[in-house]
Amino acid sequence: MDIIQNCELQGWEKSDTGRVIAVVTNRGRIEADAFGMTVAGHSGVVAGLAGFRLPISSYALQAFVTEPLKPVLDTVMLSFATGMYVSQSDKGGLVIGGGLDHYVSYAQRGNLPTMRNVLGAVADQLPALARVRLVRQWSGIVDVVHDSSPILGETPVPGLFINCGWGTGGFKAIPVGGWMLAHHIATGRSHEIAAPFALSRFRSGALIDEAAASGIPH
Repeated sequence: MDIIQNCELQGWEKSDTGRVIAVVTNRGRIEADAFGMTVAGHSGVVAGLAGFRLPISSYALQAFVTEPLKPVLDTVMLSFATGMYVSQSDKGGLVIGGGLDHYVSYAQRGNLPTMRNVLGAVADQLPALARVRLVRQWSGIVDVVHDSSPILGETPVPGLFINCGWGTGGFKAIPVGGWMLAHHIATGRSHEIAAPFALSRFRSGALIDEAAASGIPH
């Protein structure tokens, strides 16, 4: 497998039958027999370039790292009341996160109200850390599907397969998600475990409501 960095997808090339035959990038055209689309929060944008829409909303999810400290936490602390979580890295910095920025956006800078709420929850529940200084903050874009379940498998465009909609649970779930997508591309049929998560469920009405049980209840 080759990883090409700084290579921006700009569009898709299709045959006369509508099948995707190449991806167009800022570094040239790449042909393949099949394509897997795994672009998280930008799934809606890339799908639009291919000519179809996805039932996805994209949100920013912020995270923070503090200055290094002597060991104070040996586990991951999560508060369901506030959505705040915190753990300590091997370098001593506290890694802090919380809920989504609750408006649809592709801006990766995050917003101050969410930062205030997350860090306020840390100060409230762990007062000894109230004056610890941050060294960096960032936001990533996550893709949230209306029934809080991922989308795996074929798209309306022949030759193009998709793995998206993991919301904030991608790091935990993507190993099995990638395996399921690879199975579908290699065999031409969905794995039995992944079959219910097809995009077609939004036409049939067989949605999978996992808002309360999944890792993306934000």
